Amino acid sequence: MPSGDRTEPFDRNPQQYEQWFEDHPFVYESEMAAVAELLPQKGVGMEIGMGTGRFAKPFGIVHGVEPSYPMRQIAIEKGLKPLNGYAENLPYADNSFDFALMVTTICFVRNPQESIREAYRVLTKRGCLIVGIVDRKSPIGRMYESRKDESVFYREASFFTTDEIVGLMENAGFGSFRFRQTVFRPLNEITAAEPVKEGHGEGSFVVIAGNAEENGAITA
Repeated sequence: MPSGDRTEPFDRNPQQYEQWFEDHPFVYESEMAAVAELLPQKGVGMEIGMGTGRFAKPFGIVHGVEPSYPMRQIAIEKGLKPLNGYAENLPYADNSFDFALMVTTICFVRNPQESIREAYRVLTKRGCLIVGIVDRKSPIGRMYESRKDESVFYREASFFTTDEIVGLMENAGFGSFRFRQTVFRPLNEITAAEPVKEGHGEGSFVVIAGNAEENGAITA
């Protein structure tokens, strides 16, 4: 979730945030499935920008950070343990986690590169960072970008392309990239779970996973 004053829309509208997932159950299901394909099955993980725990809870991720107090309280009520903190300054020691998850968080942080470097810092050697985004060049990404002023949450967001996120991750020392994509149709046309495919460039929701290593190779 957001950094600094970008928390304000989430502070004021936590129930509206929750309601979006209720109103778009198949989009949520599709996004969950895409993340699940790249999320490590073992190890201790954390979520950067836990929000209300919509992704952390189903995946069994207990730890994380969330700067919005109302959102954090909802996550705590779900049995999770988010700390008050920002992506650029994670309140954890070096090498604390085997994987870290960021879902639609990077578009709200003040310093995306520092956020990725912080994720690298708290991960163990060969630890995995999984980043979920709405790709700026995708149909839904272009729609969100063009209607930012109409959105409670995305007014202050900065959208990225998949290649831009890969660049940030490479600069921080991540490699061995894997990709999944989903949400291929307009939101109002999705009446069943969307397929999950390897790669990127078609689906509006893209998941990028990379390992904390130097000079990793990019794969499908």
